[in-house]
Amino acid sequence: MRIQLFIVTLVFFSTIAHSQDQGEFTAKPGKHQFYVYWGWNRGWFSRSDIHFRGSNYDFRLANVVAHDTQDPVGVDPYLNPGSITVPQTNVRIGYFLSDHWSLSLGLDHMKYVMDANQVVRITGTIRNSNTIYDGVYNNDKIRLSEDFLQFEHTNGLNYIHVALRRHDTLINLKRFRLPIAFNVMEGFDAGPLLPKTNTTLLGYQRYDEFHLAGYGLGAMAGLNITFFDHIFVQSEWKGGFCNMPDIRTTEFKSDRADQHFFFSELSFLLGANFRIGNSRLKRKREK
Repeated sequence: MRIQLFIVTLVFFSTIAHSQDQGEFTAKPGKHQFYVYWGWNRGWFSRSDIHFRGSNYDFRLANVVAHDTQDPVGVDPYLNPGSITVPQTNVRIGYFLSDHWSLSLGLDHMKYVMDANQVVRITGTIRNSNTIYDGVYNNDKIRLSEDFLQFEHTNGLNYIHVALRRHDTLINLKRFRLPIAFNVMEGFDAGPLLPKTNTTLLGYQRYDEFHLAGYGLGAMAGLNITFFDHIFVQSEWKGGFCNMPDIRTTEFKSDRADQHFFFSELSFLLGANFRIGNSRLKRKREK
């Protein structure tokens, strides 16, 4: 992740230098340009049923509540190179297929934390666990206490996806000799979910490893403010669906969980548009 931060920083400085030799200001990215951004997100999750299964248990928890987890706003960790990946972050690199459409690869690093000590309904069986929770359950109430279950995707709920987006200029202040443009975008994305699930279940040793658990789907809309053709700030609102049928829960490979839920996400981003190679030559060839 430090390498990603270095690349983003390098792109920022190179595009600023390049803009001095760019020619007429357009305030709008176009065909053959790349873009990259980094930022932070806030997430919300719908209630979900979670099914746990293993050699001595098979039970389902109904309507489980979860939330994201925010680090206190400050230079550390949000701008500290050594811990910049700790908060909920978004990173993306994209390419403009035309003046209005881009294809991009992104990572939404969200965090999903099951609310502790909530009371939910449980159905299924637990046996030979050497805990007070052995028994047969039929839509019974249970408190999700620390000695029963801790369940988080906190490093994180990693949504790796390909996105197709439409970009349009809303307002261009070029006519007022101001190098600023307001752009809007909409798009769809899809890709795998690679969570690092932090789980403690029925006294088993805590499990906390990356595992390909399922897939996500999303749709977004955003507002972009671009300065001098190259540097931009952006905010996006995304809604989507996560389906995870194969979540690792303990050190035993046969122990699994599955769940699906809807999510919404608000992100705040800083990025840059740039070209690779001689942009003037490319424009002449396009003409």
